[in-house]
Amino acid sequence: MKQIAFALALTLSAPAAWAAEKLPLNEISGYLNRLKTVQTTFTQINDDGSLSTGKLWLQRPGRMRFEYDPPESAVVTAKGGTVIIQDPKSNQPAEQYPLNRTPLSIILARKVDLSRANMVVGHGFDGTSTVVTAQDPENPQYGKLDLLFTGDPVELRKWVVHDGAGSQTTVILGKLTKGNSLNQNLFVNGKASEDR
Repeated sequence: MKQIAFALALTLSAPAAWAAEKLPLNEISGYLNRLKTVQTTFTQINDDGSLSTGKLWLQRPGRMRFEYDPPESAVVTAKGGTVIIQDPKSNQPAEQYPLNRTPLSIILARKVDLSRANMVVGHGFDGTSTVVTAQDPENPQYGKLDLLFTGDPVELRKWVVHDGAGSQTTVILGKLTKGNSLNQNLFVNGKASEDR
C-alpha cells in the first residue's frame, strides 16, 4: 500500500504537445502558482511495472486526492499537511505520512519557487518537453520529483516520484480541467467520489 501511495503522489503525463524550447524555471513556477484547482484522469506506472488508472483532484495549496479505478479501491488524500492512504479492501487502518516528507509537497506548496537554492537538481529539454527535477533542499533524503511540461501554453503532463527508498512511480495525466470549484469532501479520505 505504501508503494501505491507514493507512486500515486509522484507521477503525471499526457498527450505530447510540441514545445519549441526549454521553458525557464520562473515561467514554470508562475504556471504552478496560478494552478489553483485541477481535475483529470491519470495512468500510474508502478515501480514493479504494473499499471493503475483513476481520477485525480488537486487544489493548491496542500490538497490532492487520488482515487483508483476497480479492481483497485485505494484512495490517497493530502490535506492539512498529511498524506493518508486508505484501501477499503484491506483490514488495515489507514496509513499516514507528513506531506512535507514526500516530493509531492513541491507541487502543493503555497508558493512554488523553483529558483530556490538547491531545489532544482535538473532542468532539461528532451525535444518535446521541459523536464525539471526538484527536491526539498532542506530534506533531499525524502526523494525527488521529475516534472514534465509542454509549452505554448505551458501544461503539466507527467510526474515521476523517486522516493527515499529508491522506488519510482510515474503518473501520466489526462486532459486537465482547471479552475473549477471542487467539493471539499473530496479531500476527506474514505468514500468514493460518486458518493459525494
